[in-house]
Amino acid sequence: MEVILKQDVKNLGYKDDVVKVKPGYGRNFLIPKGLASMATVSSKKMLTETVKQRAFKEQKIKKNAETTAAKLKDVVVQVGAKVGETGKIFGSVTSVQLADAIKKLGYDVDRKNIKMSEEAVKTVGTYTAEIRFHKEVTGTVTFEVISE
Repeated sequence: MEVILKQDVKNLGYKDDVVKVKPGYGRNFLIPKGLASMATVSSKKMLTETVKQRAFKEQKIKKNAETTAAKLKDVVVQVGAKVGETGKIFGSVTSVQLADAIKKLGYDVDRKNIKMSEEAVKTVGTYTAEIRFHKEVTGTVTFEVISE
């Protein structure tokens, strides 16, 4: 069964992709949740026309994402956390805290697009995270966990 995705679906595809899925997954999950629609001949034609019209806007968005990725590549983001006497953090640093720290620098990054490279950041130090700025543009950000 072929469906057209209306939104990005993790581990399946991005918005406006035509993907082949099992019939039960399409009928019972994707379509009722509003994540996809049936890929008929007419809907595929409408999709190609819409994609053509959006191509110019996408190129501009992609260029902005590439410049943001290039700027953040050289910056070390500082994330503050409460630290005990041994250097361990109370809790752990999450993608939400990293997204807030990046936002303070003037870059808008969604927390869902941040993938922490370490399993759990629980000590003071320097780490890296992978950020998806666009579906074709990813970059790495170095962040330093400091005590508040």
